[in-house]
Amino acid sequence: WLPLSRGLGDVYKRQVMYWDVKLVKPLFDFRLYVEIEDGRSGIFDMKPYLDHGAFRELQNVHYFKQVYILFGALTWPNEQDIAPETLVDEMLPADSIACDRVLQKLPPDGAQRYSEVER
Repeated sequence: WLPLSRGLGDVYKRQVMYWDVKLVKPLFDFRLYVEIEDGRSGIFDMKPYLDHGAFRELQNVHYFKQVYILFGALTWPNEQDIAPETLVDEMLPADSIACDRVLQKLPPDGAQRYSEVER
C-alpha cells in the first residue's frame, strides 16, 4: 500500500504489481485464459490442483466458472486463490505453439466449452 499524501490522515491506495492479473476467462477442461498487467497473457491449467485441499471444490464446473480477480489474484467465492506469481511461472504463453493448440479446441464462434461431465 502506498500513501497518497504524507502526514496525519494519510490516504492509502493499493500498489499495482506488474504481475497482477487484469483479465481472466474460464475455458474448457479447467483452463483459464489470463492477461497480466505487464502485458503477458496465456493459458493456465488448473487440473493439477483440483485434487488438493480446498481446490477440490473447483471440480464443479459451475463453481469453477465463478472465478474473478481480487487484489490481482485469481479468486473463487469460497476464497480459493492462485497467486499471480504462480500463474506467470506455470502458464503457457499466448504466443506459444502449445497455447495455440489449446485455443484451437475452442468452438469456432468463441463460445466457452466445458467438460461434458458436470460434477
